[in-house]
Amino acid sequence: MCDDAIELNDDHARLDVARVHGWLASSYWSPGIERGVVERAIAGSHCLGAYHRDHGQIGFARMITDHATFAWLADVWVDAAVRGQGLGRRMVRWFLDHPDFAGIRRIGLTTADAHGVYAALGFTPLLRPERYMERLDPAFLAMLKAAS
Repeated sequence: MCDDAIELNDDHARLDVARVHGWLASSYWSPGIERGVVERAIAGSHCLGAYHRDHGQIGFARMITDHATFAWLADVWVDAAVRGQGLGRRMVRWFLDHPDFAGIRRIGLTTADAHGVYAALGFTPLLRPERYMERLDPAFLAMLKAAS
C-alpha cells in the first residue's frame, strides 16, 4: 500500500467510531471496552485517523495531554491488513512533529509488543520506574487478568 494513498487527519468528525471501537474492544489493553467509553475517550483526546482512499479508515491513535508539560500516547492501532508497512510509526511521528506537542517535556505510553516501533522514534524505558505508580479499577483489573 503506497503512502500517497493514505491520509492522516485529526478531524474527529471523520473517525469511524464503530471501527475504532471494534479494534479497541479486540485489543489486549482494552478487551471488551464499551462503545460509550471509547466515545468519551475520543472526545477528551487529540485523535488521529489514517485513511486509505479505497478502504476507509485503516488506523487510529490518540494523545491525551495538558498541552504544556505532559502527554500520553494511547490506542495506536493499525488494521491487520496493512500492518508491517510503517503506518503505526508514521502516525506516532505525526504527533511528535505536530506543533501542539512541541516542547512537551514528557510523552508516555505503554506497550506489550511494539517496543521497536517506539524506540525508533526516541522512546526509552522509564528513567525512574520506581517513581511510577498506577491505580487500576478493580473490574478492569479482573478483566485484564481473565484475558491473559
